[in-house]
Formats: sequence, C-alpha cells, structure tokens
Amino acid sequence: MKLTIKNIVTSLIFQCITIICGFIVPKLILSNYGSSVNGLVTSITQFLTYITLLEAGFGPVIKSVLYKPIANNDKKTIKKILKTSEKIFRKIAYIFIAYIIILCIVLPTILSDEFDFIFTVSLILIIAISTFAEYFFGMTYKLFLHANQKPFVTYTISAITLVLNTVTVIVLIKLGASIQIVKLAGALIFALRPLVHNIYVKKKYNINLREVKEQYEIKQKWDALSQHISYIILTNTDVIVLTFFSDIKEVSVYGIYMLIIRELGNIVASFIGGMDASFGKMLVKGEVEEVNKKFDKFVNYYYSISTIIFGSALFLIIPFIRLYTSGITDANYIRPVFCYIMLAFSFIYSLKIPYYDLVKVTGKFKETNKGAWIEAILNVSLSISLVFKYGIVGVAIGTIVSTLYRTFEIMYFSSKYILRISFMRIIKKLLLIILQIVVIYLIVNNINYGDINNYYSLILYSIIIVIISSIIIVLSRLLIKGAKKKN
Repeated sequence: MKLTIKNIVTSLIFQCITIICGFIVPKLILSNYGSSVNGLVTSITQFLTYITLLEAGFGPVIKSVLYKPIANNDKKTIKKILKTSEKIFRKIAYIFIAYIIILCIVLPTILSDEFDFIFTVSLILIIAISTFAEYFFGMTYKLFLHANQKPFVTYTISAITLVLNTVTVIVLIKLGASIQIVKLAGALIFALRPLVHNIYVKKKYNINLREVKEQYEIKQKWDALSQHISYIILTNTDVIVLTFFSDIKEVSVYGIYMLIIRELGNIVASFIGGMDASFGKMLVKGEVEEVNKKFDKFVNYYYSISTIIFGSALFLIIPFIRLYTSGITDANYIRPVFCYIMLAFSFIYSLKIPYYDLVKVTGKFKETNKGAWIEAILNVSLSISLVFKYGIVGVAIGTIVSTLYRTFEIMYFSSKYILRISFMRIIKKLLLIILQIVVIYLIVNNINYGDINNYYSLILYSIIIVIISSIIIVLSRLLIKGAKKKN
C-alpha cells in the first residue's frame, strides 16, 4: 500500500512538472518560430511515434511475463527475460534507423512548399536521437521497474530531465539559437533517461546480463502488437492525416489542444499508481475474488477523479487557449467544437484504461485482437473521408467514434472473461458518470464568473469549478452508498 501511494504521489508530481514544462516550451516555440515550425515539430514527433508499433508487440508482453518471476523472486528467470528483451529492443533500434532514412526522404518532399530539404531533415535526425537511445539502452529496464511496482523511479528521472530541458530551451531561445540547436539540446538531455534507467537497475538489483546465455520464449508478442496498433493509430493518425491533406498550421492547432488534453489524461492515469502491476501479481496467484473486490473499489475512485478533472476541463480549455495563444495571429486557435470532441475522446479513453490494464496483465492479447483492428480501420477510414469536408473536426470525429467502439468492446470482454461479472454493472457506472457530467454542466454553466482575461482569474475560476465538480461527485457517491445500505 505504501508503495502504491508513493507511486501515485510521485506520478502526480511528475505530471505537474510535465504540464508546466509542456506549456512553457511550445509557447516559446510558437512565439519565436511561428505556427508553421511548431506544426513541423509536432508532425515529425508523431511520425517518429509510429516506431512504437514495434515496441508495442513486446512491451506489454514482457511486463506480463515478469509479474510471476518477480512475485516468486526468481532471479534466474528475470535475467533471462531481460536479456531477451534487450536483444529485441536493440533490433528495433536498428529498424528505427532504417525508418528514419525513409522519413528523411518522404517528409521533406511533402512539406517542400513550407520548408527546404535540409531544414526538415536536420529536425528529423535531431528529434530522433532520444527515441533511438530509449530503445537501444533503456526500454527493458523501464519495463522492469514498472513490472516491479517501482514506476516512481522512472517518474523521478523523467521529471529531472524535463526541468533540465525547459531551462535549456529558455536560455537558448533568449540567446537567439535556431530551432535545430534548441531541439538538439533537448534530444541529448532526454537521451540521458534510458542511460540512467540502465545503470540504476543493473546496480540496484545486481543484474549482469552478459552472464546470461539462455533465451526466454516470449509468447503472444505478435498478438500484443495488434493491441497497440489501435493506440498508435488513435493517437497519431489525426496529425498524419492533417499533414498530408491539410495545412501544416492545422497540425500546430491540433498539437496545442492535444498538449492540454493529453496532459489531463496523464493526470488521471497517474492515479492508477502501478495498480496494474498489483492486480497482475494477484491474478497470477489465482486471487480472482480478491481482485474483483479491490478492482470495483478502485474503479469507483478512479472514475470519480476522471469525472472531476474532465468535467471541470469542459469549461477551462477554451479560456486557457485564448490566454495561451494571445498575440499569435498566423493561425486560428479558438476551435470550440474540435476542443469538446477531443476532450470527450480523452475522457472515454480514460474510462477504458482500468479494464484494458486487466487485458494486458492477464495476457489476453489474442482474444481481443479483432477489436484492435476494427478500431484502427474505423479511425483511419473516417478521418481521411471526413478531413476534406470538415478539416480538423473531421479527424476528431473519426477518433472519437473508433474510441467508443473499442472502449465498450474492452469493457465487455474484461467483465465477462476476466472479472466474471455482469456487464450491466459497468453500464450503471457509465450512466452515473453521464448524469454527473450533466449536473456539473447545468450548475457551472449558470454561474457568472466575470471576465477571464489573465491567468490569475483563470486559476480562481478553475478552483471554483473543481470544488463544485468535487462536491457533486462526492454527494452522488454518498447518495448511492446510502441507497445500497438501505437495500
């Protein structure tokens, strides 16, 4: 329990640092280099993210096979798994190099009207440095720390590098450095993360993989690949579609909104605090009834946090965007419809996370593959078909429709085949959430808060809304609890 609380607290601190740094850096890039350059950086980053399709076939499986030997303190098996994992991720790093070469040929051609060849290629190579380092040096050890319920170590390392990067960016931009120099400094700082993970795990747990000769057979790795395809497509297709079929400035608009919405999702996810590893260890020991009991309590707590955060965000994002992009006139950043659709997408996705974690920790990848492919196809086909008529809103519609399908599919599977409970129990939770959101909207929307023309008034506005949302959630939970006792 102490470990879980430590993970949650560290994760929350990390998310706060991520939010602060995450807003400072893009704002500086927007103000000093313009929306087109910010859009290019966002586009390159998203293209590079597709390499995680390869990692996704192995990462969740490696974590799932580590739970049992960690629980049994089977160091021999742990080392075999880590050795096999390290070989796999280094092969991915080499494949990543080939992918970078292809990207350096294709992307500059697509964006030739906006940027010259050398400018685009140099940014691709620079931004790719930290991703290559992650796969070549540190991914295996990061997975081990998470499987061992020690994600607070990775959060701490990440937080330190984020602060270092932000300070470096501020200094370099004030000195008048080019975007290439700014991104190169950041890439080198972020490349320290995997190196520290590598050194920390080897010294802390006395792990020497050179002495390991045997390989560990990792089953279901290709089935797990399908699971993550939908996630990568879900989170990256919009930017790719906008890059190909729209203006690069639209990518900048998308990136700014998703910067906020993604961080909201990360804050909510931070409250999980390594609970997936905890449930994984319980399930490998056959403690299904105990998991059922604790999981239900955990989901109620997690859903309450999610509803407070996303219910409050409904009123806060547009005012924040107005302040954040004030003075930037080369693109229209006030897009309410797009904002609300993507906010709904992130909220729905967050509701799926606890149930999808059960799928991952139990290794039920093959059984849920079909849904992953359907989600991916839905997202790509709808986004491409709608972008021509509705632009950025069209890709948002494709994203939320595919997410709705996958969320219900995962919830149904987890309830029936893992938790062995009625799907109606989940439906009731979702209906309660809808009711809570409606009540929050009706109350908050009818209060006059005055003009929000600076960050100080926005903070006060945020505090009031969060308090109102929290009261509504707590009261509704108490009423339900009281009704259950009477029955």
